[in-house]
Amino acid sequence: MSAAAQAETILKDVNVLGSLNDQTRKILNKDALVFLALLHRTFNGTRKALLQRRMIRQAELDKGNTPDFLPETRHIRENDAWRGAPPAPGLVDRRVEITGPTDKKMVVNALNSDVWTYMADFEDSNAPTWDNMINGQLNLYDAIRKQVDFKQGEKEYKLRTDRVLPTLICRARGWHLEEKHLTIDGEPISGSLFDFGLYFFHNARKLVETGTGPYFYLPKMESHLEARLWNDVFNLAQDYVGMPRGTIRGTVLIETILAAFEMDEIIYELRDHSSGLNCGRWDYIFSVIKRFRQNPAFCLPDRSAVTMTVPFMDAYVRLLIQTCHRRGVHAMGGMAAQIPIKTDPAANDAAMSSVRSDKLREVRAGHDGTWVAHPALAAIATSVFNEHMPTPNQLFVRREDVHVTANDLLNMNNPGKITEDGIRKNLNIGLGYMEGWLRGVGCVPINFLMEDAATAEVSRSQLWQWCRHGVSTSEGQKVDKAYALKLLREQTQELESKAPKGNKYALAARYFEGQVTGEDYAEFLTSLLYNEVTTVGPAAPASKL
Repeated sequence: MSAAAQAETILKDVNVLGSLNDQTRKILNKDALVFLALLHRTFNGTRKALLQRRMIRQAELDKGNTPDFLPETRHIRENDAWRGAPPAPGLVDRRVEITGPTDKKMVVNALNSDVWTYMADFEDSNAPTWDNMINGQLNLYDAIRKQVDFKQGEKEYKLRTDRVLPTLICRARGWHLEEKHLTIDGEPISGSLFDFGLYFFHNARKLVETGTGPYFYLPKMESHLEARLWNDVFNLAQDYVGMPRGTIRGTVLIETILAAFEMDEIIYELRDHSSGLNCGRWDYIFSVIKRFRQNPAFCLPDRSAVTMTVPFMDAYVRLLIQTCHRRGVHAMGGMAAQIPIKTDPAANDAAMSSVRSDKLREVRAGHDGTWVAHPALAAIATSVFNEHMPTPNQLFVRREDVHVTANDLLNMNNPGKITEDGIRKNLNIGLGYMEGWLRGVGCVPINFLMEDAATAEVSRSQLWQWCRHGVSTSEGQKVDKAYALKLLREQTQELESKAPKGNKYALAARYFEGQVTGEDYAEFLTSLLYNEVTTVGPAAPASKL
């Protein structure tokens, strides 16, 4: 059978339901679609089985069971002999990483920033409209080839030529999300496989040519079996294009409470492709609330009181650093989400001081690098890490003093309070983020913080939890359905009154209303809202593109 005939056979029942133009076809050409079809048909069954496994585990937690380190993988945890892969080219020094979506302006600004890497995000800071996903792939394709310069009005955006650009790392969507604009055999393709597949297929060889490689951040995993699936995907992809195994590298965000009990195992599954673990702090808090939402012992206070120094967060950080360095891979710190406050110097100084303190805590704990959301924060993070980490990383900081137990990871002791102000802030953040997301914007500045899906998830999950368990605020008000809906209406009206016409606060409130009363609970806000940002049209057979 000829190659063309073989492709025709593979592309049978592969359909594009999103809008098509010359640019779309550049990314969704037949060869790329053949590769996506192979990924889907090979791995989608396993993906769905693993998602079902999450629900089974949730049912166990709902009965009051709590997780522990897995007895069946004890031999992996206790074996000191194995290691992850040595740091790959461009990933030896990662002391400051900037993160953000993949719109053209962000791509240019991020790559021009004085940082070591740029995590280009198809996940939490991106609303997955068809245009955002395809244009994001195009922007990264062009950036890798240094042809992404553009002009907006009178302003020109050009990549710097006076230095080596930051290493590019792509974050694909989590295993739970689908891409409904591309169906294979009547099913939507996994968002993870869509994002990974297109980025890898078009750019892997070029990235290696330019001295780095196809590097990824892997979000939202809940078990080492989900990491095993990624490793299988990596092996197939490399074999398919004739690339040596181990060229791909993946950094796993430990942003679920269940994954925290399987850090060793996750590195082990990815070991030839592992570039370490990252503290995904806001998603981690969200996961704790979500997975233990039926257990009143896990009620947390106002979001502002759940800092990185409370017992369960401190234990998580210490265990992550110890585990990574024991296995010879990077332990990356968390996000500084602050935005410069240009109108208030005193407030700006306080915000920047908090960034400095947070980065100082991270580098002293043993982290090898950290995240910032805004280029202006890069200098602060860099100065702190340069002073306290003069070497490219600190993998030699073994943290042998650390002994973290299951009880430590589940220790919810916290002197913080639940307040009406905290409830209103959660409502504002949730509504503000959802309204932006419904307009196709995946990261939203609110009160000089860059909020993304993770912080919105914390906000709505806390509200659900407080209603579910009928907690009382520090002011003595019982939090119930009527009270939550009353405050929701008030905050919606306030936000609507200040927003331009055509805003989507009313739609956001309708969705939020079902998520904050302690009744229905969606696994993810992004899944709940996804249909609102899809533009599914008539099926275009891939074989005809």
